[in-house]
Amino acid sequence: MNATLLNSTYSSGKEEGIEMDMTIFVVEDDIRIFDLLKERLEKWSLRVTRPDQFHDVLGPFLYEQPHLVILDIQLPQYDGYHWCREIRAISKVPILFLSSRDHPMDMVMAMNMGADDYIQKPFNMDVLLAKIQAILRRTYAYGEEAADIMEWNGALIDLKRGAIRKDGQEVELTKNEFYILAVLVKAKNEIIPRHELIRKLWEDEQFVNDNTLTANITRLRQKLAFLQLEEAIVTKKGMGYMAITL
Repeated sequence: MNATLLNSTYSSGKEEGIEMDMTIFVVEDDIRIFDLLKERLEKWSLRVTRPDQFHDVLGPFLYEQPHLVILDIQLPQYDGYHWCREIRAISKVPILFLSSRDHPMDMVMAMNMGADDYIQKPFNMDVLLAKIQAILRRTYAYGEEAADIMEWNGALIDLKRGAIRKDGQEVELTKNEFYILAVLVKAKNEIIPRHELIRKLWEDEQFVNDNTLTANITRLRQKLAFLQLEEAIVTKKGMGYMAITL
């Protein structure tokens, strides 16, 4: 095991002032360290998960939508710096580096890339737990969301910027187009009736009628064609629309 843990005491119970029912995404290739972290963190009602393969960390990250990421630097395929850049490009989720590399430049690089903290191996478990609790409390004390990205058919939908990108190409949508896409994708393969879409747009102060909805759907499909996703928005005659998984 490349991280020697110092003797530490365990304080049971939840940290006051923060809801601890959260997901921690651990990108660590040493299964013994992962199992140890999982065992201890789960005592705090924290759900702990990891990627199955280290060539694809972003996919599981988007699926899990974690509240905190713990990253090692030395990983198979790509190092932790690479995955830090990839995650930080689409999310403000807190990132904590946990690494045996002790050069000051490693810490500087990690922090410059947007990491929230850096802990060296060997580490003290109580110190690590305290830092995790502090980051979660600081980040989520006011109910902020963990991420602003949805994954759909290999594309990333940026909920804050109103854009969708796939394979390095990005398409910007109008407010109406993006709202329609977000509603359909969030419905997860369920049909949304036309009148419900119109009602949702109306309630959001985006005033539309039936003809306007049709025009927006047409333009949305035209823009999605640049990402080969135009067939992922399906019309169900007499019923409405749905976003499908291709």
